[in-house]
Amino acid sequence: MTLQRPSKQIAALAVAGFMLALPLTSFSAEKIKAVVIDGYPAKAMWVQEFTAFFIPEVDKRLAETGNYEMDWQESYGGSIVKPKGVLEGIKLGLGDIGIVTTIFHNSKLPSQAVSAVTPFVAADSRAVAKAVDEIAKEFPTMQKEFDEQNQVYLATGVVLDTYQVFSTKDIKSIKDIEGGKVAGAGMNMRYVEGIEGAVGVRGGLTDFYSMLQTGLVDHAMLWPEAAKTFKIAEVAPTMLKVDLGAVNSKTVTANKDYWEKLPEEVQNVLLEVAVAYRDHVASVAMDRAEASRKAYEEAGGTVIEVSAEDRAAWAASMPNIAVEWAKTLDESGEPGSDILKAYLGKLAEAGFEPVRDWASEL
Repeated sequence: MTLQRPSKQIAALAVAGFMLALPLTSFSAEKIKAVVIDGYPAKAMWVQEFTAFFIPEVDKRLAETGNYEMDWQESYGGSIVKPKGVLEGIKLGLGDIGIVTTIFHNSKLPSQAVSAVTPFVAADSRAVAKAVDEIAKEFPTMQKEFDEQNQVYLATGVVLDTYQVFSTKDIKSIKDIEGGKVAGAGMNMRYVEGIEGAVGVRGGLTDFYSMLQTGLVDHAMLWPEAAKTFKIAEVAPTMLKVDLGAVNSKTVTANKDYWEKLPEEVQNVLLEVAVAYRDHVASVAMDRAEASRKAYEEAGGTVIEVSAEDRAAWAASMPNIAVEWAKTLDESGEPGSDILKAYLGKLAEAGFEPVRDWASEL
């Protein structure tokens, strides 16, 4: 004789089994709000990849334990801050996590300029991003600078394969830049100091199109992916391929007050994913570089490749801004000379030989 379970008991067991099968996160995950800011628009590559890579990767890793769940609130394109205002915005708590464009803040974040003061070394965003981020973790200087801005340094980002010169004029060589006005941002405006009569004009990426269109400048230093995104071929139909080099220009940071309230598990995941984002964005920049150059040409642009001799002449004409930068840091009590040597050493180990040995005068 087969015993039958009472129907109510069977139903209760079924409900219990169903409840046990539900994901633990449905019941126990603590929600943590995170306001992410950048002044650049959502179409900017590094912003796109923050949305498409950084955020899902954090969510995936936190889901492995189910203890915490992020409530992301993304604000880009000037809705909270302009491009130059991210550092201040994170400092004041207008955002919890931000992508700081460091080239706008040389006075507050001087050590971040290590790749900007060493042009003509490496046109590879992956190598530069890794080297700078390792420097930031081996020397306390960069983290101290962000700490003074009430921020925690997470990772460096390199979003360009290499700076090139885009021109409204039909230029063929470095000599054709003489007497011209050249748009730049931060330290790279000093690149033109050795070119006779050339003057650097400060601007932001979102301003370059109008600066070229209105004749405020004759040339602009930016990278092909940005030229494609912002339709630079319409106003600057010549690209002088000089390979000035990749430069770190983005750093992911968190407001320090916000950071200190985060559970350690969440802090660790954010730090890990920031490094993964560093490498991911650098790889995207390299992957898009050649396609962006082709797109620039398809949009009516012409690419002129300069000779090795021309590049060497430009590098030799520049003041040694790397040594100037290093000695300024030295005088402030920070190991600028050691940072410069370590950075160039890392790139040398990665196989990059500089057109000019910037550290030779130390």
